[in-house]
Amino acid sequence: MQKALIIYASMSGNTEDIAGIIKETLSEHQIAIDCLDMDEADADSLEAYDYVFVGTYTWGDGDLPYEAEDFYEDILHRQLNGLKTACFGSGDHAYPKFCEAVTLFCEAFEKAGANLYPETLKIELAPETAEDQECCKEFVRGFLAWAAHHGDRCHVS
Repeated sequence: MQKALIIYASMSGNTEDIAGIIKETLSEHQIAIDCLDMDEADADSLEAYDYVFVGTYTWGDGDLPYEAEDFYEDILHRQLNGLKTACFGSGDHAYPKFCEAVTLFCEAFEKAGANLYPETLKIELAPETAEDQECCKEFVRGFLAWAAHHGDRCHVS
């Protein structure tokens, strides 16, 4: 059975709600799922998973949330050898850099050698509408289709 890890940082609950929809959609595909708050996540454990989803809100003027900083730094110092990853988050268009922390995590995973899903999921505030919820489900379905066509991870010794 394939294993997925969902790691998220959520202040108001919006990103946590998105993570819940991702978890629900993955479970429909018989994938074992672990879900963690980002401040509990350990980058050393990522290699134990087939898929890793990372979600965050954006703080202030496009900054990482405080509770995401350590995990972000850990990612930058890892070699993830093609680990299939995807990034998502919630934001507010009232701020100049909408969901910028999601983009920062994408860049960190690319630098670490992960195989990054080219689409990101960025939701305005909470995924309350049927359209937002469907976007979350579509994100997962698209990721799984993409992952199926991107072969096994490479192992570098």
